[in-house]
Amino acid sequence: MLEVSIRHAYPDFTLDARFEAPPGLTALFGRSGSGKTTIVNAVAGLLRPDAGRIVSEDRVLLNTDRGIRLPPHRRRLGYIFQEGRLFPHLTVRQNLHYGAWFASRRTPREDAGKVVELLGIGHLLDRRSGGLSGGEKQRVAIGRALLSAPRLILADEPLAALDEARKSEILPYFERLRDEVAVPILYVSHSASEVARLATTVVAMEAGRIIRRGSAAEVLSDPAILPAGAREAGSVLTATVVAHHADGLTELDAGGVRLFLPRVEQPVGRKLRVRIAAHDVILSRLQPEGLSALNILPGVVEDVRQGQGPGVLVALATPAGRLLVRITRRSAAQLEIGVGQRAYGVVKTVAVAPTDIGVTGS
Repeated sequence: MLEVSIRHAYPDFTLDARFEAPPGLTALFGRSGSGKTTIVNAVAGLLRPDAGRIVSEDRVLLNTDRGIRLPPHRRRLGYIFQEGRLFPHLTVRQNLHYGAWFASRRTPREDAGKVVELLGIGHLLDRRSGGLSGGEKQRVAIGRALLSAPRLILADEPLAALDEARKSEILPYFERLRDEVAVPILYVSHSASEVARLATTVVAMEAGRIIRRGSAAEVLSDPAILPAGAREAGSVLTATVVAHHADGLTELDAGGVRLFLPRVEQPVGRKLRVRIAAHDVILSRLQPEGLSALNILPGVVEDVRQGQGPGVLVALATPAGRLLVRITRRSAAQLEIGVGQRAYGVVKTVAVAPTDIGVTGS
C-alpha cells in the first residue's frame, strides 16, 4: 500500500491531494496540468512539497512534520519516463545491468531471465539502445526499472511519445507487468483508453484536487468526471470470450448480453475489459430492428447530464454494466430522454479499437 498526502503551492496552482494506492496498477488520471506529474515527482523525491507525508508499505519516504525526506536513491523506486532515457552507447544487456547495479544485495530481486522473457527482449540484448524503436526502448526501460529491485514503479505517461502502433505493442507488456510482477505501479496518464485497459484503481484529478477514486469501470463510467461534450467519455465493460467465429468475429458474454468484436486473440473463457467510447453509441427508445450493428444493449436511463455545448451524456444501466452515450441536446429532446426510461444502446462491432480491449488480470 502506498499512502500519499501532499500539499504544494505554485504561483497559479495549488496541489492538495490525499489517496491510498493498493497493490496493482493505480492510475493518476486527468487533464494536463491537473497535478499528476507533481505527485509522481514528490513520491520519487524529485520534488519537495510544501507539506506532506508519503509512506510506501511501512517505510516513510517523506514526512515534513517530522523532518523526514529520503533522497531519491534511497527510496528504492523504479521510474519509467515518457522516453526510454537509455544510455545510447550501451547495449540492451548493459542497460539492464545498470538497473540491477543499484539493487541492494540484501533485497530480493526479479530474475533477469524472467524479466527478459516477460518483456520479449531476448533478441535485443546485444544491440545498442540507440538503434532501437520507440517501443523497444520502452520495453528495455521497463526491464531496467524492474531489475533495480524497486518497492514501487512510477510511470509518467510512458506511452505519450509513441504512435498508435507502438502503443499497441507496449500495452500488453504493462498488462503482464500489472499481473505477473509483485510490484505496485503508479501510472500517470490523461488517456481514458490507456487507463480503462490497465488500471486496477483510478485516482481522477482536476485542478490539483482528487475528484473520484475507484475501479476503472466506476470512475470512467461516471458522467460527472467529464463534461458532456468530452470525447474522452466512455464505459468500461467486463466480458468473457465465448467463441471465435469463422467470419472473423469474436463473441463475448457481458452480463448475459452478447457482444461481437473483430477477432480478439484471447482464448475462450478469458475475461476482458472492453472500453466503448460514448460517441460511438447510438441511443434508441425502441428495440432496434433491421440494423447492421450487431451489439444492442437494453437498459434503463439512470442519469442525464447536459454540458455547456450541444452535447448530453446519458448513463444507461444495462446487464453488461453502465453504458455512457453521447448525443446532442436536440436528440435528447426529440427522444424525450429522462431518468427511469427504458432505452437501448447500439454499438457497431468495428467501432471498438484493439487498444480498447485488454485482459482483466483476474
